[in-house]
Amino acid sequence: MLQTRMPQTLDLEALVRGHQTHVWRYLRCLGASPELAEDLLQDTFLVAFRRLEHDRGDAAAATFLRSTARHLYLRRCRDQHRREELLAGLAEQLWQRDCAADDGQQWLEALRSCVQALDGRPRQAVQWFYGEGRDRASVAAAMGMKENGLKTLLQRVRATLRECVERRLGGAR
Repeated sequence: MLQTRMPQTLDLEALVRGHQTHVWRYLRCLGASPELAEDLLQDTFLVAFRRLEHDRGDAAAATFLRSTARHLYLRRCRDQHRREELLAGLAEQLWQRDCAADDGQQWLEALRSCVQALDGRPRQAVQWFYGEGRDRASVAAAMGMKENGLKTLLQRVRATLRECVERRLGGAR
């Protein structure tokens, strides 16, 4: 009498426990940063959860996971490359629109005027972070802020400066 072996259902916890270190190391070998490897590792096991219905055996699971991780990593690299190309194209458009006529001199003068118009903490943060090139931790400490607070302040200041420069150049275009 022939006995057929029914495939076992997938134990995701055991799959993760058994393969996470190997998949993470594989992603690092492909060139992923530690942080990206962590993200892709989670995505890989999410795909495994959705696509693997039963336990295929250790070797087959390892092959599936490496293949999935590689595809996710390559897709992330392609997407990053597309973003960089898009940003480069946008930067060129902005340069042509705002700076090409005078090599950016008007834009730079507008930015300097806008920075001079800043008061208090925003001006000090810009001076220390951008003017002196201090790191975020030291600027935050000097200003009695947390790093995330400084990050938020600098984001707001950049938005304010962008609007100010655009207003000043609006009449000059």
